[in-house]
Parts: sequence; C-alpha cells; structure tokens
Amino acid sequence: MEAPLQTEMVELVPNGKHLEGLLPVATPTAGNLRVEGPGRICVEGEGFLPKSPSKEPHFTDFEGKTSFGMSVFNLSNAIMGSGILGLAYAMANTGIILFLFLLTAVALLSSYSIHLLLKSSGIVGIRAYEQLGYRAFGTPGKLAAALAIALQNIGAMSSYLYIIKSELPLVIQTFLNLEERTSDWYMNGNYLVILVSVIVILPLALMRQLGYLGYSSGFSLSCMVFFLIAVIYKKFHVPCPLSPSLANVTGNFSLVEVIKEEAGLQVETEAAAFCTPSYFTLNTQTAYTIPIMAFAFVCHPEVLPIYTELKDPSKRKMQHISNLSIAVMYVMYFLAALFGYLTFYDRVESELLHTYNKVDPFDVLILCVRVAVLTAVTLTVPIVLFPVRRALQQMLFQDREFSWLRHVLIAVGLLTCINLLVIFAPNILGIFGVIGATSAPCLIFIFPAIFYFRIMPTEKEPARSTPKILALCFAALGLLLMTMSLSFIIIDWISGTSRHGGSH
Repeated sequence: MEAPLQTEMVELVPNGKHLEGLLPVATPTAGNLRVEGPGRICVEGEGFLPKSPSKEPHFTDFEGKTSFGMSVFNLSNAIMGSGILGLAYAMANTGIILFLFLLTAVALLSSYSIHLLLKSSGIVGIRAYEQLGYRAFGTPGKLAAALAIALQNIGAMSSYLYIIKSELPLVIQTFLNLEERTSDWYMNGNYLVILVSVIVILPLALMRQLGYLGYSSGFSLSCMVFFLIAVIYKKFHVPCPLSPSLANVTGNFSLVEVIKEEAGLQVETEAAAFCTPSYFTLNTQTAYTIPIMAFAFVCHPEVLPIYTELKDPSKRKMQHISNLSIAVMYVMYFLAALFGYLTFYDRVESELLHTYNKVDPFDVLILCVRVAVLTAVTLTVPIVLFPVRRALQQMLFQDREFSWLRHVLIAVGLLTCINLLVIFAPNILGIFGVIGATSAPCLIFIFPAIFYFRIMPTEKEPARSTPKILALCFAALGLLLMTMSLSFIIIDWISGTSRHGGSH
C-alpha cells in the first residue's frame, strides 16, 4: 500500500522546478523509493504519461516524453479541422482584404491568449484549463471552463463526423462508378458514421497517452496539405464561369438563363463580371465569418495537455510550439480559402468539397482529396475528445484515481451522443455558428484574460499594470465579439435570409 497524500498541489516556480520546503510531501513506504506526488491521484488528463524516477520530476511530478515535433503535429492537428472547408465560403462573404485582416487578427489574438494561459499555468503549476478556472474563481470558474471546453469540442467532433456522414457515401459512390446513390446500407451516411466511430475513432480515443497520437496527427496534417495542393491545382483547371449545366450551384445567380438567352459580347461581359473577385464585402452572411474563423483557431483546451506531455517543458518552448502551429495553419487556411474562392467565386458552398462535386462527380483527384479529408478529420476526433473527457472528469469525478472502466464509458458515451446529434440534426451550420460565437470567444479571449488577471500576484503585476490592463481589454474584446456575432446570427435567423449552401 502507498502512503496517502497530505497535499493537493506542490507549488512550482514558473520554470517548472519544485520549490523545496514550501509544502510537505508524502513520505514513501519502505521498499518504494519513488516520490509520490500529486499526479498519483490527479484526475485523468492531468497525467497522461508515466513519470521517470531517473529524472527530476516537473509539473505534477511526471516526466513528459513528447518531442517538439510531435507536439507541433498534435497542436496543429487540434487547430486544423472542418473549419478549413468553410473558409472559402467565408471569403466569398467578406472579400479578400477583409478576410485576410480578420484571419490575421484572430491568429495573433490566439497566440497572445496562449501566452496568457502559459504564464498563468507557470505561476501556479497547473496544466489543466479547468483547474486554472478553479484557482481563479473557485468551483464556478472550473465549471464554466469545463462547460465551454465541452461545448466547443463536442461541436468540433460533430462537424468532423458530419463530414464523414456526408462525404463517405460520395466516395463509395464514386469508387463504384454509380450515377445515383442506391439504397444499400453501405451508401447510407448514418450507418457509415457509426461504423467509422466504432472501428477507427473509438480505439484511438481509448488510448491513455495523448502524446502517442502524434504519429496519426502527422499523417492527418499530410492529408490536409494534399487537400490544399489539390485546391490550388483545381483553380487553374476549373473553367470560369462554369458550363451551363453546372452554373446554378447555389441558387444565387441566373447565369444559365443569361447564357441561353444572350449571345456574344453580353455573355462575355456577364462572365467577366462573375469571375471578378471581391476585395471587401459586407452582407448578412458576414455574421457567420467571425465565429467560423474563431472556431478554426481554437486549440486552447489542448494546449495545456500537450504542454503536460512535452519533453523538457518550458513556457518559452511551448510558446514556440504554439506560434509555429498557428503560423502553419494560418498559411494553409488563407491559401485554401483564396484558391477555393477564386475557383468558384460567389457560387462557392459552405462546404467546399460539395462545390467540386458539382463540377465532376467522378473526378479522380477530388476523390483522392475526399479520402484525404475524411482521413484527416477521422484522426482528429480522438485528439479533440481528450479535453472533453478531462472536462467531464473535472466536473463529475475530481480527485478520483484513474479507472479504465470510467475512461472507456466516457469515451463510448461521448461518441454515442455525438453520433446521435449528427444523425438527427438536419442542418448543422446554425449549430456551428452559435457554438463558435459563444464558446470560442470564451476559450480564446475571455477566460485566458480573466484567469491571468486573477492568478497573477499583485506584487508582481499590480491591477493597474499594463499587462493586466491589456488582459482586461482582451476580455472585453471577446465579450464584444460574442455579443455582436450572436446578435447578427439571431437577426439573420429571424429575417430568414441565410444562405446555407451545401446543407451545412
């Protein structure tokens, strides 16, 4: 038997080393030479990897083993998701210049908020988002953070599974060279999404160590790079405007009738007008753009678990990992949005791959892209599931020892609920808009700022110091963003003017 612990948390200095003598540490029993730290009873998610007795322990008394490169893969994969498929649609509703400004702003603000999170965690020696909330505001802070993480990541997983549901039948249909979808079970997206969840996602989600998913993360990122290359390539091979049989993709233009009724110069004039990019656009759909972008850069719940497993961790090293991951995703997002938009202009759908399907359903390259995207989003689901499971542990089973039964049941329950949501939700874009407009600003702007304000000691940074004033302004910006986005979305719903191309 191991000696019971007498303390809840060992105080740490910002560089991760223990402050000796501050708090008592439990005495090990005879024959057991290991130092028993708080990691022994920490809830699942705060100690993903076992500790190494041969090295000095770091945060929560276990040694991370994940390399710099693997951590970049994991965080980049957490950032990347279904959002990349909707960014061309976002650009069509903002224009190229406004889109670039918004994307740059959100990326920089995301990096700054990660800086606040890392600085707060270094002060108190905690690497769990929910526990930072608890240290700052007690139980209400912990529950608010856990709820936001659960909503955000459940929304993300729902989007990934919805892509599987909608795209996998099209892939099978193309492989079988069928003109129309049949009624066979293997052409039913509902059956297929359940099958993928059970065979592929669940086994990966049952792994206890998040760091080991770095290999699948690297492969997932490679798939999305292939998607980006294909989008760029197709820009120069899809005609503009589309042929008459393909022109009325989203129902926004009547170019088919123009081509049929007009000839010669007028047709060329109309085509030239249609194939001209917009640099600055404001319409009702612009309201969806900011939450979609915020949703695309949310990785904050995964930052602290990845920090936990990092080999030789430091705030500087983790900040470099975060900045590199955000920069890579920023370039991929902008290029995918730009070339997707310049291929279809205002006829791009909210799910880019569906627009390519209207051009040529049996295109081999697009078929390969679909398989790559399906692989990428499938391998991303287990990584996104980890913070949700940890959030549930924090809310319901805090300070319980790790249990494989509970570990498995939570994963099965989450996947079951998300599958039901995906199967029975007829239109999921509205869900994404609301989730992105609420949980994303909380996780990116509001929570990191107010946690930092409360946790940072006043003797180090007074309440009126520049860093704390900037943090409060950061939180106010997030609150303003959330209010504006929700207002625009509600007005859009009431007016009934929303344009949800591609049924997403």
